[in-house]
Amino acid sequence: MKEFRPLGNTLFPPVVKNLLIINGIMFFATYAFQSRIDLTEYLALYYFGSPKFKIWQLVTHLFMHANLMHLFSNMFALWMFGAIIENFMGSKRFLQYYLLTGIFASVLFMGVQYLQINPVKQHAEIYEANPNYKAFDDFVTNDVDQYNQPQYNDMLSYYQKHQDDPEAKKETVKAVNFYAASKMDSATLGASGAVFGILLAFGMLFPNVLIYIYFFFPMKAKYLVILYGAFELYNGVANNPGDNVAHFAHLGGMLIGFILLKIWHIKRPGQFG
Repeated sequence: MKEFRPLGNTLFPPVVKNLLIINGIMFFATYAFQSRIDLTEYLALYYFGSPKFKIWQLVTHLFMHANLMHLFSNMFALWMFGAIIENFMGSKRFLQYYLLTGIFASVLFMGVQYLQINPVKQHAEIYEANPNYKAFDDFVTNDVDQYNQPQYNDMLSYYQKHQDDPEAKKETVKAVNFYAASKMDSATLGASGAVFGILLAFGMLFPNVLIYIYFFFPMKAKYLVILYGAFELYNGVANNPGDNVAHFAHLGGMLIGFILLKIWHIKRPGQFG
């Protein structure tokens, strides 16, 4: 236990307290300055193939949130579970854990993005080089997600009737390139990767602590973590239309958290020899 320098039962240990303050300041600054500067464009995390990507976004996106509910849910979980973990680990080790899980969760998420986006980008380049009805039909069928299918199907129907119209062909090229660019230029923001890393740590270090779901239904922490992980994996693989949650970033935070706890040999209370 000496190695971790636990803080006791501090309700707002220093790192958690300062993370709450910084996230709150960044959220209100985003809206206060939006008429002058779009902080999301500079501080949210963009896909590494996007011209908007900057290396510092791997850190800064952890302090940006889409809306008040997004901020509240992450900060409530950070305080609820993070305060206990910081009290146990000590502030220095907890800050390292928080940043590393958040950063590497995003790196893993961008790896998943590459597998999803790179084929779309390649197909868009192929289509631009040789636009024709069959190629456009293939792109709409195989690359366009269900959320955008209706409008692209309308364009496909129009193009089928006007295949010799150069303007119709030009519009399809624009539409294909726009779709590929929109995939690359979608922003990821929020502390969720780090928060899920904290949830994993809580489940591993305090597995039998009861957590009351919606304040009424008791569940041991270890089972809650397993269910959360399964839920995120299912939704990540399902890739439902209109779902803008970075499920694989959440899973990445849990994976990196597990690895860090093993590398640092952090054990449950009572397991120190």
